[in-house]
Amino acid sequence: MKDTIFLFIKVVIQTKHRYIQDAMKELETQTQYNIGSTANVEVLETEIIQLNKDAVNKNSHGTQH
Repeated sequence: MKDTIFLFIKVVIQTKHRYIQDAMKELETQTQYNIGSTANVEVLETEIIQLNKDAVNKNSHGTQH
């Protein structure tokens, strides 16, 4: 059976960027990651879903002071 699932991954970072949105953009476009297949599950495709940066601005944890 072929289907789509979403895995949410927590990433704790320290950055030299002044704005967290810049760090997010860098990770979304430049990072490398690997989600491999298992004996019973073949991974066909992966993609980092880019988040809405405006929503991050409204979150007190989404900005650096």
